[in-house]
Amino acid sequence: MRKDIRIRQVKTKDGRFIMSPKNDFVFKSIFGDEKNKDLLISFLSAIMRIKPEKFEELELINTELPREFSEDRMGILDVRVRLKDKTEIDIEIQLSYTKYMGERTLYYWSKMYTGSIKEGDSFSKLKKVVTINILDFIILPLEQIYSKFHITEDKTGYKLTDVLEIYYLELPKLKKEKLIQYIDEKDPIIQWMMFLNAENKEVLDMLSKNTPEIERATSILEVMSQSEEQRMIYEAREAYLHDMATYLEEAEERGIEKGIEKGIEKGIEKGIEKGRLEEKKNVARKLLFAGLAIEQIADATDLAIEEIIELKKETDN
Repeated sequence: MRKDIRIRQVKTKDGRFIMSPKNDFVFKSIFGDEKNKDLLISFLSAIMRIKPEKFEELELINTELPREFSEDRMGILDVRVRLKDKTEIDIEIQLSYTKYMGERTLYYWSKMYTGSIKEGDSFSKLKKVVTINILDFIILPLEQIYSKFHITEDKTGYKLTDVLEIYYLELPKLKKEKLIQYIDEKDPIIQWMMFLNAENKEVLDMLSKNTPEIERATSILEVMSQSEEQRMIYEAREAYLHDMATYLEEAEERGIEKGIEKGIEKGIEKGIEKGRLEEKKNVARKLLFAGLAIEQIADATDLAIEEIIELKKETDN
């Protein structure tokens, strides 16, 4: 692991290492595991304000996005579920600032929505799609910590359809001075947001006393943090996220936005993407050498399993 990488972690008085719950690899490990469906149900019930019984027959579905999503491999660590009525819910943690978050959300929502029917099917077969975006940055100029969107008529507020439902949970707003006085720590949404945003063990302990599901999620987090294998994946993911943030920062400093206006966007993006790919391959080679499973390396690096198999063949030779 490069020395310049600052690994996010929950601080403890005894100096133990505990992973940050808002790392997307950690989030998927906790909430995307069949064994932890009760935690996922508690989380969804809190956010959507729906009784837990509504989610009893939820089905975890493949969280790896289709091939056409390959230009944004960050989405591979989403948690995606299907309810009994065929409603699909996609939960994503976004740690790196994205200027066009609204457009990005609608793009992925539309892919999921139109993917629910085949050519020639009636529109009646289209199913509701819910996206839950947990952000480690502020994107909305609203004085509220979490927001819910539909398509509504401007004057009357009449809802056109309920097939679109979008949530934004902006974690930094938990510490925004103007909003702190309005935070209700008994609100289940706030409790889960505080869990994800926890920076010290005292916060986790406090939340665990009030909510059994958060207590169990904290226990899972602590067990994960003591696994050398899981920690290696976690640190690889942290390095990758750090690199993405650095690329974006450097791009802004060099005035890439002006370059886009002059028509050089594609060339810049290809250059950056090539660098990202080589970085991920280098991390994957190290994890292969360390003996990690191909699926685990895919989670840590966002490389396709086929790409990792090819790298394994190279290292074996």
